[in-house]
Amino acid sequence: MSRPKKCRCINCSPNSSYFKPKGIPLVQLEEVLLSLDEFEAIRLADHEALYHQEAAARMTVSRATFGRILDSARSKIADALINGKALK
Repeated sequence: MSRPKKCRCINCSPNSSYFKPKGIPLVQLEEVLLSLDEFEAIRLADHEALYHQEAAARMTVSRATFGRILDSARSKIADALINGKALK
């Protein structure tokens, strides 16, 4: 049995639900799903330029967990950009 997921503090939700390549209908694109905690990690680390320790404290997770969430988010964003996928 796995350990239960700890509640994470999300202070901001996205203004848009999709980003996609221009000129290609959404039905023709593969989707990459970015979770809210991954969105929040990107916002704190890259948009607000916080150190991982401070960003982790704001999300009420450990620094190591924050790092894993951020790595996952960056990987998904890179996949969407490089392979021309929709980011949901």
